[in-house]
Amino acid sequence: MEQEKQNPESEFHLENLATCGSNLFSAGIETTSITLSYGLLLLMKYPEVQAKVHEEIDRVIGCNQSPCMKDKIKLPYTEAVLHEIQRYITLLPSNMPRTVVRDTKFRQYFIPKGATVLPLLSSVLYDCKEFPNPEKFDPGHFLDKNGSVRKTEYFVPFSMGKRACVGEGLARVELFLFLTTILQNFVLKPLGEPKDIETKPIVTGLINIPQPYKLCFIPRQKKNFSLLTI
Repeated sequence: MEQEKQNPESEFHLENLATCGSNLFSAGIETTSITLSYGLLLLMKYPEVQAKVHEEIDRVIGCNQSPCMKDKIKLPYTEAVLHEIQRYITLLPSNMPRTVVRDTKFRQYFIPKGATVLPLLSSVLYDCKEFPNPEKFDPGHFLDKNGSVRKTEYFVPFSMGKRACVGEGLARVELFLFLTTILQNFVLKPLGEPKDIETKPIVTGLINIPQPYKLCFIPRQKKNFSLLTI
């Protein structure tokens, strides 16, 4: 900003700095926190999935050390659960706007160069051929017959190509460490019946936002519990 202060057309000014800072916070924090919040909600609704994650964490990590990234490869079911959370919630149903760089024919349609398009990530994440029963929350969507994580090019919660989310690597680390640490130490319990939990988003726009909810964090080694509103 100091170097460019004499340039009236400079993009290095206070307003742009504030906008960039805001974008970093919203893109780097908000999306991860909403995904984690949605994940906790789904684990309460499906206690059998939560129990399997508890079992895998206990078997691989135990309770005397904190989870770290080197544990990730040893926790295929937990990794599959994280993948399924991101697939199921389709945090960003549509991608950011893109511009077509050349005249393109797609199926029976002609898309001219310069046209703005909005790719629907939800159409990929809910592809019924790749994910049988896509409306069902099922970590098995990302497990092969040997119980290993199944790789698929249809897993695109961070978009794809050169303009994919620049924070994907950081988000994967954050989601894995937060979720495994929480489940290593706590059982998640709803205040009501799991079957009554509503997982449809309360807002669907640029981002799918879950409905507010309350849950109990019950320490796995203690009898007291904590109540948290999200």
